[in-house]
Amino acid sequence: MQHLNSDSTFVQHEPCPACRAKGDDASGNNLARYSDGHGYCNACGFYQAPDGETHQAAEPKEKPSFEPIDFEIVPLKARGIDGETCKKFNYGIGRFGKKREWCHVANYHDAKGNLVAQHIRMEGKDFKWRGDMKKAVLFGQHLWRSGGRKVVVTEGEIDCLTISMLQDNKWPVVSLPNGANHAVKAIRASLEWLETFDEVVFAFDMDEPGQAAAQECALLLSPGKAKVAVLPEKDANDCLKESKSKALLNALWEARPYRPDGIVSGKDLWDKIRKTPPTGYDIPYPLLNERLHGLRCGELYLFTAGSGIGKSTIVNEIAYHLKMAHGLPLGVMALEESTERNLRRYLGIHINKPLHLPEVHRALPEDELRAAFDAVTGDDKWYAYDHFGSSDIDTLLAKLRYMVVGLGCKVIVLDHISIVVSALDESGGESERKTIDKLMTKLRSLIEETGVMVLAVVHLKRPDKGKSFNEGRQVSLTDLRGSGSLEQVSDVVIALERDQQGDTPNISSIRVLKNRPIGEVGPAGSVAYGSDTGRLLPADGEEFGFGSDSTNEEKSNTEQEF
Repeated sequence: MQHLNSDSTFVQHEPCPACRAKGDDASGNNLARYSDGHGYCNACGFYQAPDGETHQAAEPKEKPSFEPIDFEIVPLKARGIDGETCKKFNYGIGRFGKKREWCHVANYHDAKGNLVAQHIRMEGKDFKWRGDMKKAVLFGQHLWRSGGRKVVVTEGEIDCLTISMLQDNKWPVVSLPNGANHAVKAIRASLEWLETFDEVVFAFDMDEPGQAAAQECALLLSPGKAKVAVLPEKDANDCLKESKSKALLNALWEARPYRPDGIVSGKDLWDKIRKTPPTGYDIPYPLLNERLHGLRCGELYLFTAGSGIGKSTIVNEIAYHLKMAHGLPLGVMALEESTERNLRRYLGIHINKPLHLPEVHRALPEDELRAAFDAVTGDDKWYAYDHFGSSDIDTLLAKLRYMVVGLGCKVIVLDHISIVVSALDESGGESERKTIDKLMTKLRSLIEETGVMVLAVVHLKRPDKGKSFNEGRQVSLTDLRGSGSLEQVSDVVIALERDQQGDTPNISSIRVLKNRPIGEVGPAGSVAYGSDTGRLLPADGEEFGFGSDSTNEEKSNTEQEF
């Protein structure tokens, strides 16, 4: 039997003098003798060089509970790894299986250094185990004492040998036994030993499974102890073969402390802090615009009011202005009306006429209608979701995401939130509150991810007593229908208040209920609905006294409590 990368061949089994000295090796065949004169004992690690010089393991070892396969320690020329490194880690070349095929043999030990398993690597990355790998520690762990400044953990044995060789076999390097898929289990088993080091550097493969495993393993260690190395090639051995050894060592030394996603260091934020905060886009309601300092992308604005007060109308007025005055691509998800009806709203705003009325449409020359149509839609920045009624949350958010990511929409109108969850409330077995919680959480995440501005409509609860909201009752945050997450997750909440049976039934007061970005809340002007235009236009400078119901009083100035 000739060994790979070596001229020596196996000659015979002989008694191991080291094992015999301890009363073991009764069969007298533990030592394998090779044609160049050297001998090696798989049981205790005894090695006899061709010149007769002997090397014995540092401490007596127990006899393996399995029959190890014979192997020879030789340089791994194809991998660029020298024989000294292979010898230190007891890594060799042997034959395995019925066909006696060549294989790599990685010997695994327990914490005391006893051989407990062999990891057999056949050609083509076909791995097999002999012995009881459950008793094994990390590959190479038995070679290093506990404690110290740093230990490097690799994904595989070859990478472990590579890094150890480049460090002159002086500094702790270990490997996972079963790769990235079982990394967490292996690290957890050796966690106590790893925790004795000041730093644990995970130098896993740079592919997706390797990096995901590195992140998961890093979470197991004490905060600040784990580091994740960014390698210049796919793995450590590839770095060696591509003559990037220096870059590999630099990557290990420059590995940054691991932080879970979402946690950043303040010192890394300077480039963002030095920039002036984004200026809000102005809207066509002066006092509201002053309260909010304009509207900003990446924020969620909720609009609420009693039934028929004008919450959808004001949202569409603002959305029209953002598109036409500021050029922001707009996506409209009006779930209570068709796309045709919704587009008529925007064309009506453009020509200042209630275009949804048949008589107004008939009286309008077609060329004027076409001009308005081209002005609003011709730049390909107006999109609508063609769906009526309820839709499941995931489908709705998928459509919303496509509008933002696929079509480039910077503003989304969602009218309204209650209808999104109505069908789910009836058939899904969950309460409206829980369903809205899920929707708002996912919507908030999408806003943070994409930076889109969302203008959403939400309904109010019916008051238990006193005036109704259609009679001018003042609105508060606790009146939002469905869930506290509406208040908590949103950036700004705006209410309209109007007495439909009062002296000025076409006038509504605007009230800012929440203003997280700026902090200013309270009355923010008035708007008047014009039946001849179908529009809700500013009517500031007048006081109409809505919201004076003594059963529901609250501060109406800028004294919001934080």
